[in-house]
Amino acid sequence: MQNTIVKIIMTMRKILKIDESRCDGCGECITACAEGAIELNDGIARVVRESLCDGLGACLGVCPQGALTIEEREAPQFDEKAAKEHKSSAQKHEHMHHARDAAAVTPCTMPITLMPDHGIETDFSNEKIKPGEDRANELSGWPIQMRLVRPWAPYFKGASLLVAGDCTAFAYPNIQRDFIKGRVALVGCPKLDETDPFVDKLTEILLANEIRDITVLHMTVPCCAKLERLVALAVKRSGKDVPQKSFLIEIDGTLNPV
Repeated sequence: MQNTIVKIIMTMRKILKIDESRCDGCGECITACAEGAIELNDGIARVVRESLCDGLGACLGVCPQGALTIEEREAPQFDEKAAKEHKSSAQKHEHMHHARDAAAVTPCTMPITLMPDHGIETDFSNEKIKPGEDRANELSGWPIQMRLVRPWAPYFKGASLLVAGDCTAFAYPNIQRDFIKGRVALVGCPKLDETDPFVDKLTEILLANEIRDITVLHMTVPCCAKLERLVALAVKRSGKDVPQKSFLIEIDGTLNPV
């Protein structure tokens, strides 16, 4: 059997550069790349093969972390034929395994508006629970983690916000009915999350949308109390007059207004 020798032609051209220290693995650049030149590897976006990247930068505008740039350097020539074959192969693979691997191929940060008339499968039965009914899922948008939300998501327009500590849903059983219903839910933890990005993201949401009001829900533990101050700081930075009210949950589930 003869070995096939592939000659790689190098040339000076524009090509994608990914700052791995800034990439959070959201996967939006993968969706934007028409050639399929980008893949997630160990939670970081990386160029599969440089010959698959056309260097036009269609992916630049979708990166929320600003991790993508175009640089001019010596690199393999763009192989349009190979890029089409690679993209076609990737699409076939995705189709075959979509049902099993949907979570892996769908970016977790893609904003999803949940329709008000959707039915929710509950517990271990086939019972359908409609929004507004007891035990209903009242979420109006997804994702809810502050680090993952996109300020331009359509469900933020004219919305009331619920900014809740991560643990509140476990301590307060009626959170869906009493707090999430009628609001866009956002969650975070002042103890575990970096506070500057938290404030920056909430400020972006306030600047990009006409938010009606903000309800803050936090636990009685000291680390969670900081959530109220972070929200107030974001409102101040936005320069907008957004009404804010807070509620405190004891570890035993007792609810107290602040």
